[in-house]
Amino acid sequence: MSSFFTIPGAQKKRKRGPATEAPKKRFATSKSSSKPTSKPPSKSAPAPPKRAERDESISGSDSESEDAIELPDAPETGSESENEGETAAEKRLRLAERYLDNVRQEVDEAGFDAEDIDRDIIAERLQQDVAETKGRVYRKIASELAVDKASHTLFRCNTFTTTSVAVCAPYAYTVTKDRCLIKWKLQDLPANQFPQTTKRKPKKPPAPPRRQPTKVAMVKGNHKKEKDRDYKGHIADILCVAASQDGKFVVTGGADKRIIVWDAKSLKPQRVFYQHRDAVTGLAFRRGTNQLYSSSKDRTVKVWSLDELAYVETLFGHQDQVVDIDALAQERCISVGARDRTARLWKVVEETQLVFRGGSIDKKQKPNIDPRSLAHEGSMDRVAMIDDELFVTGSDNGSLALWSLQKKKPLFILPQAHGLEDPLLPTEASAERTPDPKVVPPPQPRWITALRTLPYSDLILSGSWDGYVRVWKLSDDKRRIEPAGILGSPSSDAAGLVPNGVHADDSGDEEMVNGANESKDAPWIVKGIVNDIALFERGDRGKDGLCVVAGVGKDMRLGMWKKIKGGKNGAVVFEVPRTKAPEKEELADD
Repeated sequence: MSSFFTIPGAQKKRKRGPATEAPKKRFATSKSSSKPTSKPPSKSAPAPPKRAERDESISGSDSESEDAIELPDAPETGSESENEGETAAEKRLRLAERYLDNVRQEVDEAGFDAEDIDRDIIAERLQQDVAETKGRVYRKIASELAVDKASHTLFRCNTFTTTSVAVCAPYAYTVTKDRCLIKWKLQDLPANQFPQTTKRKPKKPPAPPRRQPTKVAMVKGNHKKEKDRDYKGHIADILCVAASQDGKFVVTGGADKRIIVWDAKSLKPQRVFYQHRDAVTGLAFRRGTNQLYSSSKDRTVKVWSLDELAYVETLFGHQDQVVDIDALAQERCISVGARDRTARLWKVVEETQLVFRGGSIDKKQKPNIDPRSLAHEGSMDRVAMIDDELFVTGSDNGSLALWSLQKKKPLFILPQAHGLEDPLLPTEASAERTPDPKVVPPPQPRWITALRTLPYSDLILSGSWDGYVRVWKLSDDKRRIEPAGILGSPSSDAAGLVPNGVHADDSGDEEMVNGANESKDAPWIVKGIVNDIALFERGDRGKDGLCVVAGVGKDMRLGMWKKIKGGKNGAVVFEVPRTKAPEKEELADD
């Protein structure tokens, strides 16, 4: 079968025109003649014998005639003469390589680097996906966040205490003790990133990230519908909320023992579950799916499938009310049981559980700390998973504990993460007119009321009622929790990366100071108790920073054991920028 690439050049030449035209082109392009003549008609006498020689060369050599006709340029003729013995397949390969070279040259002129795209988008993404599939920490971004440059804004909607918050970018969902579920649209970052500027310059121009979120929708339950079984709404305090990653569902649980599944777009109820026998205290979605885990004061953990809007199973084991729960990509979840002081990892498929027992304190007596202020762990209230091997818990003794699935005891305990309470006055501790100062109890640590991690990274956030959101990072050896900054504090405090009530001695070790707090005149950004924290990354893989939403209230989400004077009911949004690569390298060098 013949084709264009297999037809001899001589045949192609004969089809294109008469053979008498060949000598003319040969004389025009050939460099074999020693002296060109200015008058071809008068000095072209030897032309007939050359024509005869040319006819013989045409019949004897196809490649030479092809070069003479198709490639008139001298350099091309030389290069083609080197390829006289190539086959048809080799010629097609050579033409394909030439085409690729031309495409590559056009791409380079347009400023498009295919090699960088292959390296960054394909190779790096595959490595990250594999690491996330294995469930290990593979991202270290805590040191890349400019915590001291974070902007903030407080928003509220004339409601009671905000008990929980969930995010599904660009929306945030808050729930309150007066049975309200509110959907907010968070503001987008400006194109020029940090610091933000606006085109218009009014007298007091607010930075775009500091603008308050927009309220999109709101639904409120009715406590008078308690006896109405068909009422699809909450009739008591809403204690927790969770949003699915695909933006399809929003789920709330409350003190009325109900779990309500809402449509995320319209906030219309789709299904109400009544399987729990006591207040629902926690909700968590399995990452990448619509499988839901719930915890309750009835000491159980339940599994739900929202794709079928159905109940799956119940997990038993806790000896006290289950107050918090968290989950990642694998089909397992972890919960904490308040005063049974245990964290339990539930392996749903294997139908087994791992029990981790708390209750211990840091036995190292540190200087400048009243030993009576080192309170024992009475209740394990908060839990958050770092990866499939590590998790962190927060307790009422103010300690953050780092756990591993390989050990039943914590790897590391950070006591008094949010400092100590202000000491009471003698008149406040006793009813006597002139009380003895000895009756004053030692200052107690602030509880860990909120805890959140950025999954598969070294970033940890915690909240209490000290007026700030603390930022922590996992050490390189994954065996310690170290301070990384403070959200909502003056820049001088945040730059030092030292938490409230902590100072660094000459040896570099951090020591707690009994009753040491920031100045009472220092402005508090978070006015109230941080009852919950939610976060998401801005841009692709967090290249534009981090958005943190903290739910704030005058009292705690599960009770009124603590009430903050002057506290606010609402939420605070922090926009944390990402440091640039040159700044990161300079910090690493220092």
